[in-house]
Amino acid sequence: MGTAVVTVKVMPKSPEIDLTEVQEEVAKIVREFAGDRETKAEIEPIAFGLKALNFIFVMDEDLGSPDVVSEKIQTLDDVQSAEISDVRRAIG
Repeated sequence: MGTAVVTVKVMPKSPEIDLTEVQEEVAKIVREFAGDRETKAEIEPIAFGLKALNFIFVMDEDLGSPDVVSEKIQTLDDVQSAEISDVRRAIG
């Protein structure tokens, strides 16, 4: 198999939530699933001060569906929702 690049969009419960803390917790969950691969986090303004965390990571396709990552992220206290927003096969 190959390598995939996955984006998880994480929505906090409120605008007051510190996304850097959420990012650290998400990174731990991703490392448990995909190992110490390349990751990137981007904060996306939504509306009225609310921001989303787009967490991008690289995984081996042999690991299967990345849905388990979004399901674990949704169990975090400060997270309203988490969904896989993009999956792409890495070429090169």
